[in-house]
Amino acid sequence: MMKIALLHFHLKRGGVTTVIRRQLAALAGRCEFMLLCGAAPPEPLDCPVAVVPELGYDTERPGRQAPAAVAQAVEEAVFSRWSGGCDVLHVHNALMAKNRDLLDVLARLQQHGMRLFVHIHDFAEDGRPHVYFRQEYPADCHYGVINSRDHELLLRAGLRSDGLHLIPNAVVAPGAADAVGQPEEHPPRVLYPVRAIRRKNVGEALLLSLFFESDWQLAFTLPPNSPADIQSYRDWKAFAAANGLPAVFEAGLERAFAPLVAGSRLILTTSITEGFGFCYTEPWLYAKPLWGRVIPEICRDFTGNGLRLDHLYARLEVPLDWFDRRAFFEKWRSAVRAAAGSFGIPAPTQRTAAAEQSFRRRGRIDFGLLDEAAQRQAIEHLLADPGARKKLAAQNPALADRARWTPGPERIAHNRRVVREHYDLARYGRRLLSVYRQVVQRPVRQRIDKRTLLDLFFDPQNFSLLKWRAYADG
Repeated sequence: MMKIALLHFHLKRGGVTTVIRRQLAALAGRCEFMLLCGAAPPEPLDCPVAVVPELGYDTERPGRQAPAAVAQAVEEAVFSRWSGGCDVLHVHNALMAKNRDLLDVLARLQQHGMRLFVHIHDFAEDGRPHVYFRQEYPADCHYGVINSRDHELLLRAGLRSDGLHLIPNAVVAPGAADAVGQPEEHPPRVLYPVRAIRRKNVGEALLLSLFFESDWQLAFTLPPNSPADIQSYRDWKAFAAANGLPAVFEAGLERAFAPLVAGSRLILTTSITEGFGFCYTEPWLYAKPLWGRVIPEICRDFTGNGLRLDHLYARLEVPLDWFDRRAFFEKWRSAVRAAAGSFGIPAPTQRTAAAEQSFRRRGRIDFGLLDEAAQRQAIEHLLADPGARKKLAAQNPALADRARWTPGPERIAHNRRVVREHYDLARYGRRLLSVYRQVVQRPVRQRIDKRTLLDLFFDPQNFSLLKWRAYADG
């Protein structure tokens, strides 16, 4: 039986921890596991856990030790579990510099003979320059990604096909005890089941609420955790209240997730960035329709497997004269320069100018590229001008087409079958076990060309201030 050591910064609820739990479940009885992390998990897991505090986030570490000492602590934990060590050290999200010593620690573990499998969920190159490693990423190890976009980008950035593995996440159906099929609650609820961070594009969900039926209510489930997102969230709450928008916040703090979903009319997403895209797969398992924004480069995996998402929209175009375009483009250019500086590269001045010219020439821009100040101005314009909603719907037909908002039972049943067939836990386990075997049996010589990877992500045409600019009210 293979011996697998899983390593992550923390085991807090949600996110990567959910993926780890499903990995343990998918390979229960077929692999032996242990977990290495920076702090004890808040809930028990189905394998031994070794806490090495120096593996935690920089903001949460008790102190900073030399990478050699941290590597030694990891080795001691692994060898105390298995006298012969592990077959694979499976590291989650190692390319995010939330622990600035992690790459040095991994390099030392490699030097001591540990086989690395680096499992990427997010890239700093994708709008997170504050957690970008300037040093080289781990070389001569296997990598895994969760969508085909990232697979293609890493191949273009130098990885080999036999050392790079596509591992879509498992999507777990609700249990029999969950309230699937319960009667819809009133007033009808449009649920955005999300922790409302900036990238989830809260303002667009509020804009859509202006096109709801008169008795529909928008509900967000959870507030953000991070200080970088909390002020934006508070401002949206105040804006919704001041303008009488049909929205409630934090609906999931006192109610269980399954009944909230089951009692809703519709599930919504307006997110501009996803890694895997659970929001496009999970609602169908609850027999609920999904509406909102599609991310084509992420969702092509789902549609390639037969999921029908053509009722969703890819862009929400708003006129430039609905907000202060001068202030917006000044912020936009400044954010491009700041991001380039954080990455240590020259600002893409020509590409930035060309993108701005194309927006100005068309007279419209995707709402998801705006910052919160411009988004609020656009919504205020919709509220103040009686003809504005009709104009916006004419430019964005999905807003007025109620048939697209609530796809019928045939589509729901079809999509439910597709998700169950292609993203079930058993299939995930077979794929992951195959990867572990390849890591053990097939050493690889490869490295990521970091500048190529950065150029592939850093595109001014899709440069959203919700992703790239630190929040500043006004």
